[in-house]
Amino acid sequence: MTLLLGSLTIGLILALLAMGVYVSFRIFDIPDITTDGSITLGAATAAILIVNGTHPVLATLAGAAAGAVAGTVTGILHTKFKINALLAGILVMTALYSVNLHVMGRSNVPLLQTENVTDYGADIGHAIVGSEDMDIFGWETDTADFFVMVLAAFFVAFVGALLYWFFRTNVGTAMRATGNNPQMIRALGANVERYVVFGLAVSNGLVALAGAILAQYQGFADAQMGIGMIVWGLASVIIGEALVGERSLGLTIIGAVMGSVLFRLLVAIALRWGLNPNDLKLITAVFVFAALVLPGFIKKLKPNKPAAS
Repeated sequence: MTLLLGSLTIGLILALLAMGVYVSFRIFDIPDITTDGSITLGAATAAILIVNGTHPVLATLAGAAAGAVAGTVTGILHTKFKINALLAGILVMTALYSVNLHVMGRSNVPLLQTENVTDYGADIGHAIVGSEDMDIFGWETDTADFFVMVLAAFFVAFVGALLYWFFRTNVGTAMRATGNNPQMIRALGANVERYVVFGLAVSNGLVALAGAILAQYQGFADAQMGIGMIVWGLASVIIGEALVGERSLGLTIIGAVMGSVLFRLLVAIALRWGLNPNDLKLITAVFVFAALVLPGFIKKLKPNKPAAS
């Protein structure tokens, strides 16, 4: 049960990353590799601030803001200097590795002896249940683990609702239209470059927010923790779209969350069945390949409907 709760919690935390990748990948059609650096930047910023006595909530928000700055830099390189979006992301991601080391001062910052945002879930659980353990459908479960998962679920639901609301505002609608047809938006007199830069800032802000919370949940921030996270985000978005089917805004955001949780559960099951941790990235790539190929393969297997006479 502990493994299940831990997998669900990490899947929910990384759902924030999935929503960030959704913004860059589906709204603007940019597979932004800045993700690999900005999630670590969020973790590093939050960790070093917490260690130095900053309130965990403020440290977490600072981590998200740092990621937004990284996304802004990528957007400026792409729009102002006309660098290919993929290459711009690679440049910023590469630079962020050194930046993250400077922020932390070393390659790893432990947080086990500090107060962090996940402690709030444990405190709420102990206040409600009144004991260290609780029973859920016959399973004895650690109270803190369960309520940290519940808190993560509520927070992800709040951020998802906020993102849905934002993309239905005038600015959000213009951003979505920019991704679909930049020529039309430019003809209407809107500043396409500004929307792209702002969109990448929002995307990487969400990614860094995930990193800041993940570091506090795991108890450390590490310079290597961002490797391959863009693949995780893309897999979550693609799996989510396969689950919900439609491409409406609300369903795709929900699908990204579902995809992140399911993807984490698949990884946990693979590890439970004896997968060598050294093969984890290989299995991740296989899952992404399957998520990309299976929907089209299944569609080909379905019989074509006869044309109406």
